[in-house]
Amino acid sequence: MASRTKLSRTRNIGIVAHIDAGKTTVSERILFYTGKSYKMGEVHDGEAVMDWMPQEQERGITITSAVTTCSWANHEIHIIDTPGHVDFTIEVERSLRVLDGAVVVFDAVAGVEPQSETVWHQADKYGVPKVAFINKMDRVGANYSGAILMMRERFNSLPLPIQIPAGEGEEFRGVVDLIGMQLITWDEASKGLTYGYGEIPAGLLPQAQEHRDRMIALLADVDDAIAEKYLDGGEIPGEEIIAALRTATIALKIVPVMCGSALRNKGVQPVLDAVVDFLPSPEDIPPVTGTNPVTKQQETRRSNDREPLAALAFKIMQDEGRKLTYLRVYSGRIHTGDELYNASRGRKEKVARLLKMHANKRERVEEAVAGEIIAVMGLKEITTGDTICDEAHPILLEPIEFYEPVISLAIEAKTPADQEKLTVALGKLVEEDPTLRVKYEDETAQTVISGMGELHLEIITDRLLREFNARVNVGKPRVVHRETIQKRAESEGIFERELGEKRHFGRVRILLEPRGRGEGIEIVRRLAEGTAPPEEFLAAAEEGLHEALLSGVIAGYPVIDVRVVILDAPVKEGEATALGFKIAASAAFREGCLKADAVLLEPIMLVDVMTPTEFMGEVIGDINARRGEVQAIVPKGLVSEIRARVPLKAMFGYSTDLRSATQGRAVFTMQFFAYDSA
Repeated sequence: MASRTKLSRTRNIGIVAHIDAGKTTVSERILFYTGKSYKMGEVHDGEAVMDWMPQEQERGITITSAVTTCSWANHEIHIIDTPGHVDFTIEVERSLRVLDGAVVVFDAVAGVEPQSETVWHQADKYGVPKVAFINKMDRVGANYSGAILMMRERFNSLPLPIQIPAGEGEEFRGVVDLIGMQLITWDEASKGLTYGYGEIPAGLLPQAQEHRDRMIALLADVDDAIAEKYLDGGEIPGEEIIAALRTATIALKIVPVMCGSALRNKGVQPVLDAVVDFLPSPEDIPPVTGTNPVTKQQETRRSNDREPLAALAFKIMQDEGRKLTYLRVYSGRIHTGDELYNASRGRKEKVARLLKMHANKRERVEEAVAGEIIAVMGLKEITTGDTICDEAHPILLEPIEFYEPVISLAIEAKTPADQEKLTVALGKLVEEDPTLRVKYEDETAQTVISGMGELHLEIITDRLLREFNARVNVGKPRVVHRETIQKRAESEGIFERELGEKRHFGRVRILLEPRGRGEGIEIVRRLAEGTAPPEEFLAAAEEGLHEALLSGVIAGYPVIDVRVVILDAPVKEGEATALGFKIAASAAFREGCLKADAVLLEPIMLVDVMTPTEFMGEVIGDINARRGEVQAIVPKGLVSEIRARVPLKAMFGYSTDLRSATQGRAVFTMQFFAYDSA
């Protein structure tokens, strides 16, 4: 039996899913049943506790991941409710990076939707154990076994149902617990607060028995102790099944599957039991690894408050103008007033306050220990992905990967006073959101903001006005392009000039070669033996090439998928300088691009449309009209899923057109796929 330390009774979990599967509704029920909130907020009323931003309440969606803490069965559960919209994927990515487990919510009617597939793969990437909750069992068309079948087809993990529904659609009245072989029903009058266990109705018993046998047979495949008892034909006690499920879930071999209807207040408490029973505590996860910045050796930190401090800043927020940093503490402890060392920046900073968060409310605490998620005030220089550690035992944890923006928008302040506010506001928003980029264009005197999608930029401009009172004029969204070359070309750059008192000379000959899509940039040296110039000149030439790659010859967009080979760099004694080589290499690159048939690339998006089958013809016709390529059509009962690749430029305003073509019944998601020829 695991030790009953505070750490073993801690769970750090995220609630993740496709947009509209009911994540926030599940979170609200969890807060209500654990006594954290006295009334249930509903997303459709704009009253959800976890959706506290005005933009979230108006749109009925989650935009920013909210952190809260509650307790269940003598366990402390830290929950992050994450967004489902693809424009805010970074929120999910950085949350999964610091969480130990996840509850993945699915819609019983739609099954596995595109964004739920994305978040599942993100969880797999970070090795996060999962439990699945199939929600909306009360809706017409709900199909529990169909949803599980889709999970089997789409994911590497093995979904293992530990419950079956008692009825589906309008007949849904409760769930059958296959471990204890009991029927669980909820009292509607108490909003599901009271629930009871009873006998399984005779009509359901054979089905429940069959599912239980299948559950134990699947569990026997991954657990030797269960396999022995199963083969002997002996009865297996519930505690042993739970222990085996826990081991297999943490080892990422299985995913326990449950069902219910969060909106009808049915099925949420067993999910909390599953979080406690099957998801890992910080003690159950492998020690976190990082690099010692001094020795460059790999080091580990176990989840223990006696080890040296190691924490990762996974989210920055502006709170009434002050910077709030969310940290996941992996080892050691932090006290109010401590001086912390930021290993990523090589700076020391002081903790002003430690706060336990409940969405946007807070509770002051004096210390945070290993395994906790805490908000810190007073850290000024920190950014997302930085490592906080003990200066005597420095460690750099693996940083968080960010996505490149695909869409940009020109904005300009309405008045000079607004310009000042705009500069400050954008600085704060960029700190908060690593997928937001800001660039000032001198020629047009406009500020260009780039992000993950139309909704992302709409929320940013809305926040500029509401939170920072910066009024802006907004241009039309523009696509962020890239450039590349189509053939091999050799070129030479020569720089010879007097600057100040000094004469600078540089000469570089290069070969440009196109690479496959997505293969990136490669700079190689292929100089004849004995002709290589000093290393400082070659390094300067490479620096010049890297700078030249940032703006291509067609429209100044970054150049991608090119191999640059340095063939020759002769030195003129007494006149050759690093500056000369840097400028010569840059000039050679620009000339080479012109010779090598430079071409503009545009972002191609993966578009997933869920449409009632009768509108399939209109939807496919519209995709073709937008220069899209349909990749697959997957029938799912009354609806069909159409997967296509479409240029981003053709997708502006698509949601309105799709709604009018399908009487508002189709939904779509899109995410970046690759850059390709315009």
